[in-house]
Amino acid sequence: MAYLKDADLEFLSKCSDKDLNDLVYCLTHGKDGQLRLTQELTDTQKYKQYYPKHSMYWQEIAGEIQCFGANTFMTILRGGQGVPYKEILCDVCNKLKVPYDSQDSTEDIEQALILKFLADTINEMPEGDRKKLVAELKIPKSSSASTRAVVSAARMIFKQGGFQSYQITMIVANMAYKSVMGRGLSLVANSTITKTMSILAGPVGWAFTTTWAMIDISGSAYRVTVPAVFEIALLRQAVKNKKKRFFGLF
Repeated sequence: MAYLKDADLEFLSKCSDKDLNDLVYCLTHGKDGQLRLTQELTDTQKYKQYYPKHSMYWQEIAGEIQCFGANTFMTILRGGQGVPYKEILCDVCNKLKVPYDSQDSTEDIEQALILKFLADTINEMPEGDRKKLVAELKIPKSSSASTRAVVSAARMIFKQGGFQSYQITMIVANMAYKSVMGRGLSLVANSTITKTMSILAGPVGWAFTTTWAMIDISGSAYRVTVPAVFEIALLRQAVKNKKKRFFGLF
């Protein structure tokens, strides 16, 4: 396993040990809590030397993500290196039938992934909960509470950045992680989510249950790359929000 320098993963160097806990667990353990047979991270010298100080071996973590995104044959040909993160992200989006533009930035594609599941969720929400969400997202009263209106508002929130975009990403990423790994993100358990935004949690879970029923991710690297991509999207938002002084969340 060797890390392929990747601008889209360099931000991991700014994450704390606590921030990286769930990502490391996803890469090394399966839903049953046992070590993955295909993982190599725990065999690296830096993992053995620094665990659980994950920030000390973030490049090994990034390299493991890249290798899970490549098939074994291609990884061997690359000298142990995997594929760039953006290729992994696009592959996950294709698997989950997420509409996106491959020419967009990595962050924009991650947002397209989050917004797709947000839209699926809103479609299933009771009218009362949808109206509460409209109020939380501050959609003008003259606008409808349609899925399109709510998703458009959420897209604007992502464009502006800030705490609300982090909240939306947190809720969706947590349910994606939980649906594959059998447990939620520790980062979410230690964070504050407003009561109104928490109404998304149940419907988001239903959206993922429906998705997993339609696609087959069993016995494949998708059981790693799917939750990992959602977790990386969340960590990217966390790092951005830290820069904006939202330190009370971590």
